[in-house]
Amino acid sequence: MRIGTALSPSATKVMLLGSGELGKEVIIALQRLGVEVIAVDRYANAPGHQVAHRFHTINMADPHALRALVEQEQPHLIVPEIEAIATDELARIEADQLAEDMPTARATQLTMNREGIRRLAAEELGLPTSRYHFASSLAEMQAACDDVGYPCFIKPVMSSSGKGQSMVKSPEEVTAAWDYALSAGRVNHGRVIVEQCIQFDYEITLLTVRALGANGNVETHFCTPIGHRQVKGDYVESWQAQAMSETALAKAQDIAQKITTNLGGRGLFGVELFVKGDEVWFSEVSPRPHDTGMVTMITQYQNEFELHARAILGLPVNTAMHSTGASAVIYGGMDATGIAFEGVAEALQVPETDIRLFGKPESFERRRMGVALARGQTTDEARQRAAEAASRVKPVKV
Repeated sequence: MRIGTALSPSATKVMLLGSGELGKEVIIALQRLGVEVIAVDRYANAPGHQVAHRFHTINMADPHALRALVEQEQPHLIVPEIEAIATDELARIEADQLAEDMPTARATQLTMNREGIRRLAAEELGLPTSRYHFASSLAEMQAACDDVGYPCFIKPVMSSSGKGQSMVKSPEEVTAAWDYALSAGRVNHGRVIVEQCIQFDYEITLLTVRALGANGNVETHFCTPIGHRQVKGDYVESWQAQAMSETALAKAQDIAQKITTNLGGRGLFGVELFVKGDEVWFSEVSPRPHDTGMVTMITQYQNEFELHARAILGLPVNTAMHSTGASAVIYGGMDATGIAFEGVAEALQVPETDIRLFGKPESFERRRMGVALARGQTTDEARQRAAEAASRVKPVKV
């Protein structure tokens, strides 16, 4: 792809749908390559809004609003960064040749909810997954839980960052889990996936990049596996590299290759997998940078955001690591707007650390407001440093 000059008639224009902390880093990576970026989000002053050439605040699940904005801005590429988007309209926009969807309109449609991607993985591709059922009523969910057994996981088919997710340990907890799922799903209210609880040793994110090679054909590249820890479905810390057997790594890469090849296009995919010994199960995939992958900002020559930007632009990529590292989340700790942060200098006194504060306009008790990054000689050392640095950052009301 020829890259023009931003804010000129030759500009190469990319529109991001979703401009949170991950989108913000993608915007910065694109701008370093001379791309003109339009940031879109559902709320004003989102992190990506603060660094883009232009920004808009719309309901991205509204097909009319989405098409009107695309017709106004006329981007060359559309890069979805969240799930809550009018994906059918995106497909029509691409079919009408108004813009190209990254990685593909089909990938965005299938991964917008857990049902599409789970059925593709398990029923079409035959990949190993946990046992599961989908349910659209409390009665269906009760029957599904009874079938897969307890404990089991309940997740809205469309949510992120652990919203609406529960572990149900007994039949008495099913009703509360149903109510919680209904309250937290972004779209498609009233439908959930009930998943068997696999007794895994650990879970990984295998960042998988589809990028053009020297011959002009799409090639698949893998980042070193990222280990992560979640609380109530939300990532709390991650580290790279996650140690695993050669057999398990080969199985993980095979699963990631199959699912991303089927989805097609160019870009970075976050493939989540469960691992027990040499056995590997597919969990989820997102056709975009992954929250656990923020650790790559301190471990890789090209972090996940740079990899995504380069891949969608048709440029070469390098997934190599230069350091062992870890990340730890900094939470808002309160419900307030326009908060401030103390202790940043103290946090950066921890050896080999860095900090990202996302600039979200509103804080919640468990909202991710920043991340601490750290290098170490071992993953244990990096994790300890990242956790210590994160603990020193104190959100305060102004």
